[in-house]
Amino acid sequence: MAALKLVCALVLCILVVEPIATTAITCGDVTSKVAGCLSYLQNGGIVPKACCDGIRSLNNMARTTPDRQTVCGCLQTAAKAVKIKGNLAETLPAKCSVNIPYKISTSTNCKNVK
Repeated sequence: MAALKLVCALVLCILVVEPIATTAITCGDVTSKVAGCLSYLQNGGIVPKACCDGIRSLNNMARTTPDRQTVCGCLQTAAKAVKIKGNLAETLPAKCSVNIPYKISTSTNCKNVK
């Protein structure tokens, strides 16, 4: 069931997020990188290594402002689609020792991400 929700979130990301011509990162990239985090984001517990590896990899991919804005929007869309615990998403970068230059939250204005 969770896998189906993840696939639905991916499709929704592709349909909803405005394509940015200069951005190489897609919502598909984002979804695949954070797939290892889904169980933690829904249930809590210990953050899986695969989750932190994905967050780290995604952060390394998002080098430009448009890339970071795309990632932000994709994360928001996916979070709304699969009903995660927002407080767990917000603390994820710190738990994975990754410095993300914006708060992972459905309330973040992704257009302001630099």
